[in-house]
Amino acid sequence: MKTIQSNLAERLRREVAGEVLFDAASRGRYATDASIYQIDPIGVVVPKTEHDAAIALQIAREDKIPILPRGAGTSQCGQTVGAALVIDGSKYLNHIFDFEPGAKEIDVQPGVVLDQLNAFLKPHGLWYPVDVSTSAQATLGGMAGNNSCGSRSIRYGNMVHNVKGIEAILSDGTVAWFSELEDDAGSGRYRGIIDGFRAIAEREADEIRARFPRLLRRVAGYNLDILDPQDPLRYCTGRPNMAHLLVGSEGTLAYFKRLKLKLSPLPKNRTLGVVNFPTFHRAMELTQHIVKLDPTAVELVDRTMIDLARDNPSFQPIIDAALIGAPDVILLVEFSGDDGVEQIRKLEQLDELLSDLGLPHAVVKLTDANRQKTLWDVRKAGLNIMMSMKGDGKPV
Repeated sequence: MKTIQSNLAERLRREVAGEVLFDAASRGRYATDASIYQIDPIGVVVPKTEHDAAIALQIAREDKIPILPRGAGTSQCGQTVGAALVIDGSKYLNHIFDFEPGAKEIDVQPGVVLDQLNAFLKPHGLWYPVDVSTSAQATLGGMAGNNSCGSRSIRYGNMVHNVKGIEAILSDGTVAWFSELEDDAGSGRYRGIIDGFRAIAEREADEIRARFPRLLRRVAGYNLDILDPQDPLRYCTGRPNMAHLLVGSEGTLAYFKRLKLKLSPLPKNRTLGVVNFPTFHRAMELTQHIVKLDPTAVELVDRTMIDLARDNPSFQPIIDAALIGAPDVILLVEFSGDDGVEQIRKLEQLDELLSDLGLPHAVVKLTDANRQKTLWDVRKAGLNIMMSMKGDGKPV
């Protein structure tokens, strides 16, 4: 193994302009992510250019070394750790290209961070709405690999609903553009992938239809159902899109070189209703009625998180202002749109709904943007808050 590592490191240093990290300390840093798992990689390449990444992939292919694309390492299930050559695009491959405000489209390299992108888009009245809690760190490439959801997925969908195309490097070095299927789409290796995928989808159509759950937040892996015309949760309203096969594949099918993203207009007005529930079960039972009001987001904060947040002096006043008594669970129910009066009316409807369902005076109504933001910031800090639990045991 040492000889393989040494030879690989030497060749990478000769041919790649970016950083090549094979020392124990660097490999130790890349052995972990936000999960409980720890696996030492063979080595790490931090490409400075897209050409660097392609060369690293070529070398790994020729030496039969597995590769592992990595963004910010915010994965909570160990997706970015493994005994492989890690290719970290977060440091240099973070450029934005081909912004088309009228078409609401933009091309990005995989290392662009979500908050970076949204800061760029804000002056144009647009945003990328897959708003994961790790938005200050998470890269778009990692989010696509993971099929991230975010708090507002019930309105805007997951990554798979907001990626229009992916320029990818395949295992043999072929560069292919994965996008909506045309009748004469592609040639060579890409054409073979399309034909092979169609054959699998047709052969296993009944099994896919029977076993793939019809859930919006289904992020279990390969999206083999994108060709199913009967799927009520189709990822696109037009033709099936081969990029949606890559989304959620965790870097196992191809290396993402660039992504074309679908943007959304920034809502001009938001309101937030904090629903206080006496029990967790009651919150779960009534959510089915709440979503009929067409909220932008419905996010849960349970008793453990409430108590931990209240133990933090910075968070305590924010949480206390959202509580009525001592609830077991609160739901953050957000409404957004261009009409401010309509969003306030939605809050009143939420209050009336909860009263009709046996929970009068259970909603704290927040119309001030700053108060809403501070409460959402507490929710986004949830993982860090949970990890602050005292004692030998840690939440998983």
